[in-house]
Amino acid sequence: MASPDPLSSLPLDTRTTITIHSSDGIPFRARTAYTHRTWARTFSCLPELFIQPHTLPEVEKAVGLARQCRRRLVTVGSGHSPSDLTCTSSWMLNLDRLDRVLSLDPATGLCTVEAGIRLGQLSAALHDAGLALPSLGSIDEQSIAGAISTGTHGSSLRHGLISECVVALRVTLADGGTRACSAEENPELFRAALLSVGALGVITEVTLKVVPAFSLAWSQAIDLDARVVEGWEGLWRQAEFVRVWWLPHTRRAVVWKADRVKKEEVEAGGVMHTQPPTPFLDTKLGYFVYQNLLALARWFPRITPWIESFVFGLNYGFQNGESTRVSGCQESHRAFLLNCLYSQFVNEWAIPLHKGPEALLRLGAWLNRLQPGDPGYVDHRIPFSAEGLWVHSPIEVRVSDTTVNSSAAKGNRPYLDITPDDGPVLYINATMYRPYHRDPTHEATERYYEAFEWLMRDLGGRPHWAKTFTVTADEFAAWYGNNWRQFCKVRDEVDPNGMFVGPWHRRYLLGAASPKTEETGLLLPLEEVGFVREKAEGGGFRVYGNQNPVVPA
Repeated sequence: MASPDPLSSLPLDTRTTITIHSSDGIPFRARTAYTHRTWARTFSCLPELFIQPHTLPEVEKAVGLARQCRRRLVTVGSGHSPSDLTCTSSWMLNLDRLDRVLSLDPATGLCTVEAGIRLGQLSAALHDAGLALPSLGSIDEQSIAGAISTGTHGSSLRHGLISECVVALRVTLADGGTRACSAEENPELFRAALLSVGALGVITEVTLKVVPAFSLAWSQAIDLDARVVEGWEGLWRQAEFVRVWWLPHTRRAVVWKADRVKKEEVEAGGVMHTQPPTPFLDTKLGYFVYQNLLALARWFPRITPWIESFVFGLNYGFQNGESTRVSGCQESHRAFLLNCLYSQFVNEWAIPLHKGPEALLRLGAWLNRLQPGDPGYVDHRIPFSAEGLWVHSPIEVRVSDTTVNSSAAKGNRPYLDITPDDGPVLYINATMYRPYHRDPTHEATERYYEAFEWLMRDLGGRPHWAKTFTVTADEFAAWYGNNWRQFCKVRDEVDPNGMFVGPWHRRYLLGAASPKTEETGLLLPLEEVGFVREKAEGGGFRVYGNQNPVVPA
């Protein structure tokens, strides 16, 4: 028989802050009537409790109470994923108050932090100590735990995932205990936790190997996408960091490249920090002009190509080639960042790097409805019509190579790493902005992403875990093979009752016939099931779930 629920008398119908102090002296800090929203406001939910622990003992207590009260527990940071991964109607554990730097040794480069620290906070603390993360993505608003758990990456053939600099973790598991893991200690748990999508437990502490602080001397220019494809072999090797924004309606691409400059060179005056002119879209005028034009395009989609040509001409220049080049030199943690502008849907896949030209040519031909004889025409073979479909861009194109600094042999390659284990990968990120948090038309989003995903599958791709996608658990199981089975084995061992499992995990990761349910024929006892999506006012979805009533024998 289940234990009595010690929180059953708490008021859950009003905004109430709850702090329970028991004989152990460890508080339980929670609040009711809290609405959780993803950063893009694509999804929202109403958790029964929103819990913000300040210390590791408080995390362990929250996990213990969740087990006693038979509740699912969802860990969340900034909620930057546009999917319903972090949604729940059960208990939500937020790590924002666990954001301290615990130790930092410039001599060894080892830095231990609490898992809730934002990447921006971490970068600032490292910078003050003359250190830096070796690579970053385009934003720094995620917590370090969230970035690790979803496979966040930058854009460089000399680097892989952000997690490759992680040397050790501490994870609070469903039994309430906290275990340390690394490539040497509990290596299977370590490889599973390095990309766990929240399905294992609560990452509470991260130890990273950081590098001496450096700056990035960067430049960018816009050119015809045909020239980018022609120079593909050398494109990604011209600098340590390279990324491309491709504008398919305009047939143009922006190429950004950067090389590191040592801190000593800047201090000696050999290189000067320079701030480039503020681009049009980073001004208040540009921000509101583009957003209003995108909003207008929801009603008159045929003007989308004109909007793209006009706005990106204002932002990057109307010419091509060297006349559009701008450059600067900034501290690395500033130079990496990109203004995300507006709420957005994001569908990102990873394909082998050498298939990049084929991917861009085929997708461009489909989007622009090219016919034989048109410049850039190829047979796209996508079995969906693009007639009447007008979507905006840009499409972000980036690279990485997980094999450089991590591998299964080293014990630091995540089981669920989406990148190939034998060479470099290309990430193609299809973004759809949501002006004023209003969704693009459902038909346009669905057809565009359906065609995009069909092409990515055809090229041997896999989706980014943190983004929007429609993939079955069976597909993932086939793609990952033994790594998928190993991840599920570890997951079942550390969370046999499914305290950290919800509909997202069942839908995409575990499936109807995961190793655990094959044995029992039941959903897991604490698993949350039955998400119901309702259109939220103004756009996005409100998500409701149900706690699984199964009681173990």
